Amino acid sequence: MHSASQINILILDDDPFILKMLTKMLANQGYTSVRTCDNGRDALAVIDNADTRPDLILLDLNMPDMDGIEFVRYLVEHSYPGDLVLVSGEDERILKTAEKLVHAHQIPMLGYLHKPVTPDKLAGILSAWKPHATDDQTPISHRLYSAEELRAAIANRELVNYYQPKVSVRTGDVIGVETLVRWHHATDGLIFPDRFIRIAEENHLINELTTLVLTNALNQAKIWHQSGLMLRVAINVSMDNLASLDFQDLVVNLVTQAGLSPQTIVLEVTESQVMGADARVPLEILSRLRLKRFHLSIDDFGTGHSSMAQLRDIPFDELKIDQGFVHRAWTDVTLRAIYDASLSMAKQLDMETVAEGVEDLHDWELLRQTGCDLAQGNFVSKPLLAAEFSNWAATWKQRVRTESLLQPEK
Repeated sequence: MHSASQINILILDDDPFILKMLTKMLANQGYTSVRTCDNGRDALAVIDNADTRPDLILLDLNMPDMDGIEFVRYLVEHSYPGDLVLVSGEDERILKTAEKLVHAHQIPMLGYLHKPVTPDKLAGILSAWKPHATDDQTPISHRLYSAEELRAAIANRELVNYYQPKVSVRTGDVIGVETLVRWHHATDGLIFPDRFIRIAEENHLINELTTLVLTNALNQAKIWHQSGLMLRVAINVSMDNLASLDFQDLVVNLVTQAGLSPQTIVLEVTESQVMGADARVPLEILSRLRLKRFHLSIDDFGTGHSSMAQLRDIPFDELKIDQGFVHRAWTDVTLRAIYDASLSMAKQLDMETVAEGVEDLHDWELLRQTGCDLAQGNFVSKPLLAAEFSNWAATWKQRVRTESLLQPEK
């Protein structure tokens, strides 16, 4: 357990009154190791000195000469190892943007405080501070994998499907699952797709990978259907899969061999990936699959550069609102506006809506109040192995009853 007096704090603000006020507040709360600077250059000198390097910086954004945004960039160049709290009188959207920039630079951030700062809010945000791991506790950095290693993993079936449930917000019923592939590595453990999908795409392995994921998902869907669990199974499709007309035949043949109806299969296409310079092949593939009654879902909606054009050109019948616009939209005006606009557009186009990233009851309540169709996220369930699904489904059914997750009948 750390004490307040053990934390070295640096306050950077060009206003002498703010420096004195924050120093006094900190002292009253037991933070006695506090330094102040009124400009960025002096603050960087403090950071570069091992004897004065702070554990935490309270940073003002709007300063002359070197503003807070520029200072954050210099923190990276000077290998600052501590945490950051933004303290500013700027509006919420500027603070949110600055916060996103800090996270992009991979600097730990406790949050931000609006001026004028109150002792309670200052104490609340500082209570979240924890000492960083020492060098011998720091996890080993992720190593890069070669195309040969991934090719062997595909051949040896080390790629395993996990399934994240999608549930009806109105009834609580389990409607379907999204298939999420993981690599069960013999020595490195569970490896997530952000560390190998790009390798597959760059080394012409994506069709082999997708075929394996699709085959396993369809086999599992058949098992569920035979047991009476009529789930819609979604599989993610890469833009590289849509580059060859053979992909349409592959999907149709695999679904036919599994004895499944195309109406129970959803192909999720990340909208930032859809269609490059030559749109003819992916347009033909997706249109033909839709004619055969496969469901097409536009994934991560709002995160690409041409969302409206994709909705105009491709016969999607499901829209997935990206988790970045769902979680905490109940308390964030900007996120709520984007969420509402996405939901409204989907309804006008007669598309089913899926909210990703539903993390807590507040997120769920927003979906209930706004009439979103389906929910997906850790509040409902983390991604599961197929063997875990039955137990989860029974637990979820009990939660729906006991936690009053549904609107009362009118």
